[in-house]
Amino acid sequence: MRYLILLLAFSLLLPLQAQEKDKKETPTITTKTEGMDRQTGFYTYYYAPEEGKVYLLLDRTDEDFLYVNSLAAGLGSNDIGLDRNQLGNTRVVFFKRVGPKVLLQQRNLDYRAVSDNPAEAQSVEEAFAQSVVEGFKVVAKSGDTVLIDLTPLLLSDAHGVAARLKKAKEGTYKVSEDRSALYPERTKNFPKNTEFEATITFTGEPTGRNIGSVAPNSESFTLRMHHSFVQLPDDGYQPRAFDPRSGYYPTSYADYATPIDQPLVKRFITRHRLEKKDPTAAVSEPVEPIVYYLDRGAPEPVKTALLEGARWWNEAFEAAGYRDAFRVEVLPEDADPLDVRYNVINWVHRSTRGWSYGSSVTDPRTGEIIKGHVLLGSLRVRQDFLIAQGLVAAYGQNGTTPDPRLEEMALARLRQLSAHEVGHTLGLAHNFAASTNDRSSVMDYPHPYITLTDAGEMDFSQAYTSGIGAWDKQTIKYGYTDYPNAAAETAGLAAVLAESEQLGLRYISDSDARPQGSSQPQAHLWDNGSDPVAEMDRLLELRKVALEKFSEQNIPVGAPLSELESVLVPVYLMHRYQVEAVAKMIGGYQYDYGVRVAGETPKYVPTNPGFQQRAVSKLLETLSPETLMLPTDLEQLIPPPAMGYGRDRELFTSQNGGGLDPLAMAQSATDNTLTFLLHPDRLARIVEQHAMYSSVNLPDLDAYLSNITDYIQQQARDNRKEPYALRVSEMNERRLAHHLIQLAANKEISGAVTAAAHGALRELRRPSGTELTANEEYIDHLVRSYLANPESYEPVVVPDLPDGSPIGD
Repeated sequence: MRYLILLLAFSLLLPLQAQEKDKKETPTITTKTEGMDRQTGFYTYYYAPEEGKVYLLLDRTDEDFLYVNSLAAGLGSNDIGLDRNQLGNTRVVFFKRVGPKVLLQQRNLDYRAVSDNPAEAQSVEEAFAQSVVEGFKVVAKSGDTVLIDLTPLLLSDAHGVAARLKKAKEGTYKVSEDRSALYPERTKNFPKNTEFEATITFTGEPTGRNIGSVAPNSESFTLRMHHSFVQLPDDGYQPRAFDPRSGYYPTSYADYATPIDQPLVKRFITRHRLEKKDPTAAVSEPVEPIVYYLDRGAPEPVKTALLEGARWWNEAFEAAGYRDAFRVEVLPEDADPLDVRYNVINWVHRSTRGWSYGSSVTDPRTGEIIKGHVLLGSLRVRQDFLIAQGLVAAYGQNGTTPDPRLEEMALARLRQLSAHEVGHTLGLAHNFAASTNDRSSVMDYPHPYITLTDAGEMDFSQAYTSGIGAWDKQTIKYGYTDYPNAAAETAGLAAVLAESEQLGLRYISDSDARPQGSSQPQAHLWDNGSDPVAEMDRLLELRKVALEKFSEQNIPVGAPLSELESVLVPVYLMHRYQVEAVAKMIGGYQYDYGVRVAGETPKYVPTNPGFQQRAVSKLLETLSPETLMLPTDLEQLIPPPAMGYGRDRELFTSQNGGGLDPLAMAQSATDNTLTFLLHPDRLARIVEQHAMYSSVNLPDLDAYLSNITDYIQQQARDNRKEPYALRVSEMNERRLAHHLIQLAANKEISGAVTAAAHGALRELRRPSGTELTANEEYIDHLVRSYLANPESYEPVVVPDLPDGSPIGD
C-alpha cells in the first residue's frame, strides 16, 4: 500500500515538473528577441542576422489573410517556365495555435455554405478536406502572444520547383539547406502586407538539357523565392455575376446552402474594385484609380511602346463612364515588383522566346483582383523584327542600317502585346473571334497584317492595330460600369450584352479556338479577316513575292550567309497558322455562348458545305509542289551553318547532313497540313454531319479521303518529268500513307473513322503484276504489310516544324 501511495504521488508530480520545465525552457518574447531587428507592420517580425532566421510575432490567431508565394529570381528557361517575378499560389490561410504548436492552415473555399446558420456552414467545412501548409513550434511566449520561427517555411520549396522539374523530366532535385539563406534586402513590412524573401539553392541529378543551358552548373542552381502575407480586402467589394458571353474569367464555388431549384455552383467574374466618386454622374473620376507600373528594367524604345499600349485601356474605362480611371507609370525606384500593393508589368528575359502572361493575385472568396501582374518575354520584339526582315531587302545595298519599318512593326506588336496581357489582369479572357470583326479586340492573337501595294511592294502600315477595340470597350462596360443598386446592375449588364450582339461582336475563347480538334470555324489563333480561304490566298501571294525577292540583302553586311536560313524560315512558313484556320471550316459548326431566350430556338448547324469544300481545295493547294518548292537559287545562296553558329530549333531539321534541306522543309510543311486535314475529331464530325444533315449535301468520309488521295497521286503523275517537283509529290504520297495507317491503328477514335481509314489504305494497294516505281513499290509494300500484320508497323518519325507559337502573346 505504501508503494502504491508513493507511485501515485510521483505520477502527480510529473505534470507539475513538466510545467516548470516548460516555463524554464520557453523564454519570454522580450528575452528571446533581445538584440534582434524588430519590424512592425501587418505581422510584426524579428530578424536575427547572426542566426539567419526570421521570427514571427503572433498576437492574433484564427484570423484569415492571403498567403502568396512568388519567384523573385528565375531560371531563365522558357521550356521549364520558372521566370523572374512569376506569381505562385494565392491562398486564404490562418494561424491556429494548438498547445506548443502553431499550424498555418489553408481554407477550402471551393465548397461553402453561405448561410446565417453556423451549423450549416460548419457541416460543409467539415465535409471537405482542409490543408495545413506548414507547422511551427512556439519558441517564445508572453501571455497569449507567441513567437514562432518562420524560417523553415521561407527556406522551403514553396513554389514547387522540384516537382515541376521532375514532371518535365529535368531531374530529381531538392532544397540544399546549407546553400540556402534569407534575403533581407527584400524582406520588408508594411501596414497591410508583410513581405519575405529567401535565396534557395537546389541540388540534384539532371536528366534533361534545359537546366544546363541556363545555369552555370546543372547539378546546383539558385533561385529566390518571395512570400507575401496580405491583409484581406474589406467587405465593400460587390461581386459581379459571370455570364459566358461577357468575356471574363470566372471564379466559382459550390454553395451547399443554395435552394434546390437554383444552381449549386456560383460564378462571378474576376475584376478590380472600381467605384465612381459621383455615382449619379454619367462620367466621373474614380474613388481610387487603377494604376499599373512598368518594370524599370525595360529599355527604350521598348519602354515607351509598353507604356503606350497599356494606356490604351483608359479609353475603354472612359466608355464605361470613368475619367482617368486607369493609369500606367514607371515603377518607383524603391518599389518591389512583388509587393502586393503594385500592379506591375514585368520585362522578363529567357534564353529563348516564349509566352508572355497576364496573371493576378485574386481574393478567392469574391473574385476581386488585388494585384495585376504581367510577365512580358523580352525576345518577343526580336521575333517580329525577324518576320519583317524576311519580307523585304532589310539591309539593302548599304548593308548596315536596317529598314526602319522592321523596328516600327516590332514596336507596334509590343504595344498590342502590352495591352493584351494587361487585359488579362483586368479579368478579361481571350476573344479569338475578334479577328473576324475587323480586329475588334486586343484579346485575340494577331497575325501581322502585311499587304502588297499595286506595285507589288510590302506595306507594313496595317501590321498591327493601334488602340483598344470595340469588343474591349464592351467587356470593360460589363465588368466595371458602376450601378446604384442590384436591380440597375442586372438591367445594365443585360443591356451591355444585348448591345454587343446588336453590334455583331462575336466572342469565342480558348477551348473552342484551339486548332486541331475544335469545331468552331469563326475563332482561331494568329489569323485575320472573316474568310479564312481568302486570307490564305492573300498570304500565299505575299509569301510567293517574298520568296522570289529573298536575297543576301535580307541580312546585314558581316553576318554569315548561313544566317539567311533563320530569316527564311518565317517566310517559308508564312501560311502555317492559316492552314489551321482553314482546316477548322471542315466539319465545323456555327455556335456561340448564347443563353436560353424565351421564344427563340438555338441553332447549332454545320458550316456551309460550299465553304467546307473551298477549305478542302485550299488546303490541298498547300500540298502542291508549286507551294512547297523553294526557288532554286535560294539553296545556292545559303550554305550550312558557319563555325560557331550551328542549327537550333528555330530552323528546320536537316536530313542532308546539316545544310539547308528543301525536301525536309517540304516534308514538315506537308505533315502539318495532313495533320489538320486528317485529325480524327474532324473526320468524326464529317461522318456525323453526313449522317445527320443529309439534306444539305455534305460529303461522306470515304469521298473526303478519296479526294485527298486522288489529288496527291495526280500531282505525282503530273510531275514525272520535273525531278524536284516529283520528289516533293512522292514525299506527299508517302506521308499520306503513314497518316492513314496511324489513323487505322488508333484504337481511341471513332470506329467509323477507323473503318474509312482502312478503306482508304486498301485503295492505295497496286494490282499484282503492275510495273511500279520505287516510291509506288514502297507504299504498296508498306500498306500490304500493315493490313496483313498491324503490329509490324513502325511509324516513321518526321521532323517537327521549327518552333512557331508563340509568334506573340
